[in-house]
Amino acid sequence: MAMSKASDQLKSVLDALDNGVYIIDQNFTIQYMNEAMIRNFGEGVGRKCHDVINDLDVKCPICKAAEVFKGKSFNREIYFKSPDKTYNVVEVPFVNQDETLSKLTIFLDMKNRDIQEESFLKSYEDYKRLFEHVGCGVYFSSKDGKFLETNPALQKILGYESKEEILNIFLSRDMYLNPEDRKKFQNLIEQEGQVIDYAVILKRKDGKTFPALLTSHVRYDAKGNIAGYEGIIVDETQRKALENEIRQAHDFLNKIIQNSPNAIMASDMKGKILLWNQAAEEILGYKTADVLNGVNIIDVYPEGIARKVMRMLRSDSYGGVGRLTPVTIMFKRNDGREIEGNLTAAIIYNEDGKEIATVGVFVDLEERLALELKLRQTQEQLLQSEKLAAMGRLTSQIAHELNNPLYGIMNTLELMKTEISPQNKRRKLLEMALSETQRLTEMLRKMLTFSKPDQEIRKNVDINVILDEILLLYNKQLQELDIKITFEPADQLPSVYASTNQLRQVFLNLISNAKDAMPDGGTLSVITSQSNDFVEIVISDTGSGIKDENIGRIFDAFFSTKDNIKGVGLGLSVCYGFIKDHGGDIKVKSRLEKGTAFTITLPVSLNENL
Repeated sequence: MAMSKASDQLKSVLDALDNGVYIIDQNFTIQYMNEAMIRNFGEGVGRKCHDVINDLDVKCPICKAAEVFKGKSFNREIYFKSPDKTYNVVEVPFVNQDETLSKLTIFLDMKNRDIQEESFLKSYEDYKRLFEHVGCGVYFSSKDGKFLETNPALQKILGYESKEEILNIFLSRDMYLNPEDRKKFQNLIEQEGQVIDYAVILKRKDGKTFPALLTSHVRYDAKGNIAGYEGIIVDETQRKALENEIRQAHDFLNKIIQNSPNAIMASDMKGKILLWNQAAEEILGYKTADVLNGVNIIDVYPEGIARKVMRMLRSDSYGGVGRLTPVTIMFKRNDGREIEGNLTAAIIYNEDGKEIATVGVFVDLEERLALELKLRQTQEQLLQSEKLAAMGRLTSQIAHELNNPLYGIMNTLELMKTEISPQNKRRKLLEMALSETQRLTEMLRKMLTFSKPDQEIRKNVDINVILDEILLLYNKQLQELDIKITFEPADQLPSVYASTNQLRQVFLNLISNAKDAMPDGGTLSVITSQSNDFVEIVISDTGSGIKDENIGRIFDAFFSTKDNIKGVGLGLSVCYGFIKDHGGDIKVKSRLEKGTAFTITLPVSLNENL
């Protein structure tokens, strides 16, 4: 910024001079002519200097450009046929900001020497004013490391209060943080004749350091020997601080992108991936190194989806042209599996409004969809619980209302039995009526159990003992039906904290169902085992099995696959309620004509001494 301002000031000064000034590059092409030069020789910027000055097709015989470009300066009187004047010509080299060399030439009209001298003095004052007020540090230094001249800006940069004070310092000791940098600077500038933006760490008078750039060239004495160096020193503190702020902002933004739980990706308009964060790696399975070295953004979409996304981005129907509000879309993982999620995207434009890239944020919905499914299942379970509760209240009321007349009927039938001899045919009919009435009371008892299970006292119980007693009870009945029993109790099976009667009812119900499923005989298997902190009981049969469409309904209240009145559909519902109330679970697997297996899990008792 300071260099640009100084250049503008210098150009204004040169245009105000009465002396002709022009600048050429190393190809003899005029880069600049001030107004005085144009008045005397005509506009010539872009043309060869010998064409403009001497109307020649080749360089002038008196040309000293080659020596000037090697660092030498010249001051001589030269006559020019047109405009028929003799000029005192001053030629000096200088280095441009782009490190190229140019030659500055000043034409002083000898016929007006006094005027020229006055003008020269004025120019000198202008140069001096520029030297004094330019924002960057300007200096002339000797080869042995002393300042010969400095401007106020350099004194301020280095923290010295006066020119006398700064002219007394030794550069390698007092200005360079590392004295070796001064030697490197001298070697480089004497080999090349100049240095451009030489980066170095300097120190101020108070010892504080700062980054600086040196742009300098060699000064020669009258004999062509190196006398010293001249140039500028630019304090880089502010620029470095700005760079550091930008770098910190970039690092912070990068951390936000990389630590986002959602996949963030960007690509150019040809599909080359430019950005791929850690979440994109985890969700889509592509490593960042891979996607930045060949994977195209089209590869992470199922076929045709990438083009669909671009059409949506360029439409104004999805959030406006260049923007895509969240839409549900499929992505393709590295392993080929497709995953569903929400995509938000945008097109990046340059300053001319041209599309240069796209950026997108992908939110994986897999976990949310699973939660929604679980929520729906929970809602269905709550609804089922409400239905069961309503049914329970209804059955309880019905059971209570029917119990009293049923017991009255049973008592009446019992009294009638005493008045009819056992040999009477009517006695058999009476006993059948009594038996059916008792079956109705049993049915009502089950309905009451379903609506309000017995809250029996729980204690530590041995599952193997309960199963052994029940199988012993059923042994003869099952043998008569040609059903073989296999019982495999686990050794040292831990106790469970449960109601003995409720567990007996569960096992009796399952064994009874297994018996009914094997009318032509088969095998009933009962196996117990321990799995982590649970006792597992598997009761399986080789019977008719359960149809697939019924497997998910067998624990529903009043659902039954039995055709007769015995199957009211409350048995398995009651069993399911008992097991769940004990903190366990009951699951079923079945194949038609192959059999059914119920697996019951109950938590191990936490205190064996209860």
